[in-house]
Amino acid sequence: MPEVIFTGPAGRLEGRFHQSATRGAPIAIVLHPHPQFGGTMNNQIVYHLYYAFAERGFSVLRFNFRGVGRSQGNFDHGSGELSDAAAALDWAQAVNPEARACWIAGVSFGSWIGMQLLMRRPEIEGFVSVAPPANRFDFSFLAPCPSSGLFIHGDQDRVAPLKEVTGLIEKLKTQKGIMIEHAVVEGANHFFENKVEPLIAHVDAYLDRRLGNPPRIAIPARGD
Repeated sequence: MPEVIFTGPAGRLEGRFHQSATRGAPIAIVLHPHPQFGGTMNNQIVYHLYYAFAERGFSVLRFNFRGVGRSQGNFDHGSGELSDAAAALDWAQAVNPEARACWIAGVSFGSWIGMQLLMRRPEIEGFVSVAPPANRFDFSFLAPCPSSGLFIHGDQDRVAPLKEVTGLIEKLKTQKGIMIEHAVVEGANHFFENKVEPLIAHVDAYLDRRLGNPPRIAIPARGD
């Protein structure tokens, strides 16, 4: 996928971008795990989420938060990373001014950032939140959650235990007008070691339901 460099609040941000061939195609932004624990845009789950959206006709951007890879700046404990995510969405919308919708996906720390962005940008109509660490970061801002989406966890997650997240999700499910789904991958830890395939199978099934089972688009060169 083409490498892109765009301007963020702390300097340049490095990303990979797939441009849909369909005019007005929706946008998806994929956010990586915690920068201080090895999280990058090349994380295996981020990579597969990126292609899950691309194969369904989205224009998709994944990028490195500030201080990661070739992105400038320094880790900012979430505040600056949220600004980076907003800048990424701004850039993708500028490149795709006719985009009719937007989705956000995030992994662990990236899911926390993504859900905060969701609260600030009404054009985001769907989300995929993988292993949200509700025991480590405050998710109370999701009151109410403005969009329908999918939470997905491993039942062997010791970093963000399932029981710590279930309360949050059950509360969100009581809201009227949105549909919150929660998938659990059996035998999966926080990093979904040896369980990425069933994780993505859940994501694929969810996206197909939400999007009306769109035809898959063959995306070449999965080696980037």
